[in-house]
Amino acid sequence: MAKVQDPAKGNHRVAVVTGRLRTGLILALVLLTVLGVRLFQVQAVDPQGMAETAVAERLQTRAVPPLRGSILDSEGNYLARSVERFDIVVDQTLSHPYAEDQEYARSTSEGQEMVSFDQAFEELSGILGQDAESLRSLVLGDASFNFVAKTVTPEIRDKVLAVKFPGIYADRTTLRTYPSGSVAGSIVGFLGTDGPQEGMELTQDDVLAGEAGSRTYEIGGDGIRIPYATNEDVPVRDGDSVKLSIDRDLQWFAQQAIASQVEEYNADWGNVVVVEAKTGRIITMAESTTVDPNDPGQTPAEYRQPLSVTVPFEPGSTTKIITMAAALEEDIIEPESRFEIPSTYTVDGQTFKDAFDHGTVHMTAAGIFTKSMNTGTVMIGEQLTKQERYDWLKKFGIGEPLDVGLNGETVGLLAKPEEWDGRQQYTVLFGQGLAQTALHTAMVYQTIANDGVRLAPSLIDSYIGADGTETAAGKTESTRVVSEQTAREVQHMLETVTAEGSGRGGALDQYRVGSKTGTAEAPAANGGYDGYTLSYAGIAPMDDPQYVVVVTLQRPEGSLQVLDPGKTFKKVMQQVLTTRNVAPSSSEPELYPVEY
Repeated sequence: MAKVQDPAKGNHRVAVVTGRLRTGLILALVLLTVLGVRLFQVQAVDPQGMAETAVAERLQTRAVPPLRGSILDSEGNYLARSVERFDIVVDQTLSHPYAEDQEYARSTSEGQEMVSFDQAFEELSGILGQDAESLRSLVLGDASFNFVAKTVTPEIRDKVLAVKFPGIYADRTTLRTYPSGSVAGSIVGFLGTDGPQEGMELTQDDVLAGEAGSRTYEIGGDGIRIPYATNEDVPVRDGDSVKLSIDRDLQWFAQQAIASQVEEYNADWGNVVVVEAKTGRIITMAESTTVDPNDPGQTPAEYRQPLSVTVPFEPGSTTKIITMAAALEEDIIEPESRFEIPSTYTVDGQTFKDAFDHGTVHMTAAGIFTKSMNTGTVMIGEQLTKQERYDWLKKFGIGEPLDVGLNGETVGLLAKPEEWDGRQQYTVLFGQGLAQTALHTAMVYQTIANDGVRLAPSLIDSYIGADGTETAAGKTESTRVVSEQTAREVQHMLETVTAEGSGRGGALDQYRVGSKTGTAEAPAANGGYDGYTLSYAGIAPMDDPQYVVVVTLQRPEGSLQVLDPGKTFKKVMQQVLTTRNVAPSSSEPELYPVEY
C-alpha cells in the first residue's frame, strides 16, 4: 500500500530551508556591509593616512653634514680644508631576505641579471680593497646599521653603489686635512673627537661650521633607493672660509729660523712676530715648536697654542722705547739732552746700576738709549709722575687685550701705580716689574714705525662665503699715541742703537734698520729666577718703515755677551724685505751723538 506524505511535514522542511537561506543571506549582507564600510574608510575616508603609513615604512632619513669652511693664508693657500667623503654603510635587515638564495636581482641597461653574493663580494672587495670574506661578515647579519667602509672618495662611493647590493648605501661625511702641516699650526688649530680644540678652528667655529641638512627617500624591498619616489631634502649650508693675514712661505721660513737658533742655544723656546707697520697685519707669528694639526698628539699641550700671544714675560730694555717716547712727548728731554751719569744711581733709597761697569760718563738721551743704561733711563723717567708712567705704558698697549682671534691670549701683567712698591715704580721704566707678550712688544714698535699711530693687530683678513663672496674682516682701529715728530726722533734713536749699540747683530747691508735689544731674568717655578729672556725688536727700512720684526728667546744657554737674537732677526727681516720687493734704502742713517 502506498505511503501517503503528510503536507504539514513538507511545509516544515520548506520553512527550515527557507530560514537557513534567509540567515545565510543576512550574514552575507552583514559581511558585505562591513567590507564596504572598511573599503569606504580606506578609499574615501583615510586614503592618505594608509598610504602615508605604507610609505613611512619605506622611508629613510639621513643627516647631511656641511662642508666645513677652509682656513687660508693671505695668498689663498690652504692651511686647513675639508673634502667631501662618504661612509659606506649597510642595513643588514634589507639583505637578509636574499640570504637563503645567496643571490639578488640587479637591473642593468639590458634588463635584469641575477647576481650571486660571492660575485657581489668579489666586486666590492676589488673596489674597497678589503678581503671578500671580511666584507661578507660586515654586510650580512640582522643589524639595521653597520659600517662597511669610512671616508671613501665620491668615485669609490659611485662604484660601490653600482654593485646594487641590497641594503648598502652611502652617507655623506667630510675629512679635515691640513695641507701645510705644522706651518702656522698653532694659529690654525685642529679638530678633535669632541670638535674644535685650538686656534682658529676653535675661535672661528661659528663661521667655519655651517649648518647640517637632511635627506629623506624611499627604500624598496630590495634595499635599493626607489627612483622618482618621495625625496625631501633640507638644504645643507656649507661653512664660510677664513682668510688670514699670515704669509705661509714667510711663516715657514721664520719657523725654521727660530727653531734653528733655539736648538743652537739649547733654549726652552723662541718665537718671531712680523707685523706690517702701516696696517697692523700680522704676516708671521712663528714658534720654534708648533703643532701639526694632522697629528696634534705628537706635540706637548703647552706648544699647541702660539706662545707669542699666550705667554707673558718681562721684556727688559725693549720697553725703554716707551720711556724715551713719553719723555720726548712731554718735553722732558730732546734726543741730544745731556746727562752726567755716575756708575750707580740712587733715588728714593733705590740704587740702580748698568749691565756694564763704568765710571761717571757724559751721555746724550739718545746715548743712554743706545747703550741701554738703566741708570740714565731712571734719571729721565723719574721726571714723569707715577701715574704718567702708568698711563704711557697703557697708551702703548701694555696690559691691554690685543684680541687677534686666538684662544688663550693674555693681556700680560701691569699693576696699577698705587700698587707699585718703592723699586717697581722705577723698574717699569726699563721693562721689569711688568710682563707682556711678544705681540705686545711688536705693536709698541709698530706705533713708532707708523709715525706715532697705534693700530690694532689683525690676524684675519676676510671671510669668504660658500658662494665665493669675500667680506673684509673689518677696519683696523687707530689711535695717535705720540706726535709724528716724536716718532721720527725715536726712529733715529733706534737707528743709532743698530749702528753703535747692541743692535749691530741685526744690521742689514742694503736696508737701514732701527732696533733695540732686551734682557730680563726669567722666573723659575719656585719663585726665583733660572735664566734669561732675550729679545730683539727692529724696524726696516728706516727711510720708509714697512715692517716690524720681534725675536724672543726663552732661557738660552751661554754667555749673554755672545747670545744674539739679532741673528734670527737679520735672517727673517731680510727674507721679508726681499720677498715683498721692498726697494733698498737710498739714504744714509740719521744718527744722534751718543756722548758729549
